[in-house]
Amino acid sequence: MTSALPSAPPEPSDVAALLRIVPFRLLLCARVAWTIGIQMLLVAIGWQMYDMTRDPWSLALVGLYQFLPVLLLTLPAGLAADRWSRSRIMALCLLLQALMAAGLSLGSWLGGLGREHLLLASLALGAARAFQMPALQATTPTTVPPRLLSRAMAASSTGSQASVIVGPAIGGMLMVLGIEVVYATSTVLCVLAMLLVARLRMVPRKAVSRGASVDDLFAGVRFIAQRPIILGAILLDLFAVLFGGAIALLPIYAREILEGGPGMLGWLRAAPAVGALAMSLYLMRNPPSTRVGFKLLVSVAVFGLATIAFGLSKVFWISMLALMVNGAADMVSVVIRQTLVQLETPDEMRGRVSAVNSVFIGASNQLGEFQSGAAATLVGPVAAVVLGGSATCLLALLWRRFFPQLARRQRLDSRG
Repeated sequence: MTSALPSAPPEPSDVAALLRIVPFRLLLCARVAWTIGIQMLLVAIGWQMYDMTRDPWSLALVGLYQFLPVLLLTLPAGLAADRWSRSRIMALCLLLQALMAAGLSLGSWLGGLGREHLLLASLALGAARAFQMPALQATTPTTVPPRLLSRAMAASSTGSQASVIVGPAIGGMLMVLGIEVVYATSTVLCVLAMLLVARLRMVPRKAVSRGASVDDLFAGVRFIAQRPIILGAILLDLFAVLFGGAIALLPIYAREILEGGPGMLGWLRAAPAVGALAMSLYLMRNPPSTRVGFKLLVSVAVFGLATIAFGLSKVFWISMLALMVNGAADMVSVVIRQTLVQLETPDEMRGRVSAVNSVFIGASNQLGEFQSGAAATLVGPVAAVVLGGSATCLLALLWRRFFPQLARRQRLDSRG
C-alpha cells in the first residue's frame, strides 16, 4: 500500500517542504494527538490504580497486562498490516482506545470503577496498540520519498518525544479537576487522531486471494533472520536497552543517592526525553548520510557511557546531563535503525517486520526494567547501573565483529 507522492519532491534540505506533504503531515499530527492522549491515559490509570489499592504489585500488573497482548498478537497484527488497509486498522484501534477512555471517564464519574476494570482497560489498550503500531510504522515510509525518510523518522520522533513530555504534565494538571476529566480529554485526543488518520488517502492494496497461513505469519521473522543488517540493528537496540536501561531505578536514585523527592524524580524522568527531543530536532535538519553503521555503533557506546556517568554521579545536575546525553544518543540510534529497517524492507513486508520490531522494543523496555531491578537487588543500584552501561559499551565493540555489514554500512539507502 502506497500513497500518492508529490510530482516534484522537495529538496532534502527543506524541512518545511517535508511538512507540506499532506499525508505525512496528517500522520504526524495524528501521532502527536494520540501520544499525548495515551500518555495522559497511562498516568491516570497508574494513579487511580495505586490510589485504589496502595499495592505496588497492582501497578506492575498494569504494565504486564499492556505488554501481554503485544507479545501474543504481534504476528497476526503484522500480517493484518500487510493484508488490509493500514489507515483503517489505525482508525479502528484509535476508536477502541477512545471508547475505552470514555468508559473509564464515565465509570470514574459514577464512582463504579474497580481494580479489575483498570486491568481490563490495560488489556484492551495493549491489544489496540499491538495492531496499531505495525500499521503506523509501516505507513510512514509510504507518505514521503525515500530520500526524505530519515527526516520523516526524525520529525516523527520529535513529535513523539515532545508528546511524552507534554502528555503527563497536562494529565497531572487536569487531575486537579477530577480523574474523569483526564480520561475525557484523552478520549477527545484519540477521536481527533482517528479523524486525521481517516483523512489519509492511500492507494488500495491488491486483493489477496488466498487465506493466511503459518508461513505468512512467520514471514517477518524469517525476513529479519535472513538479513544481517536488519537483524543486527534490531538486536543491538534490544540488548542495549536491556542492559543500559536505568529508568526503573530512578526512584532509588532520586530518594537515596541524590537525596531528593518526587519533584527530583520528575526531572530525572523527563531528562532523557529532553535530550531525545533536542537531538531529533537536530536530525531533522542534519540527517545521518554517511558512515551510518559506524555512527549507530558510536551512539550505542555513548548511550552506555552516559549510563555509567549517571550511575556514578551523586550530583543532581551531572545526573541530569548524563540522562539527557543518554536520551540524545538513543535518538541517533533510533533514527538510524528505524530508517535502515524501513528502507531495507519492501512495502508488502513492512507490517510484519514492523510488528516483530515492535515486540522487540517492548520486550527490551519491560525486560530491561526487570533486569535493572533484579541486578540492583543483588549488587546494589549503583553497581547495577554501571555494569549495565559497561555491557552496553561492550556490545558496540562486539557488533563490529558479529555484524560487519552493519558496521561498514555507509548510507541509509541500499546504495550503502
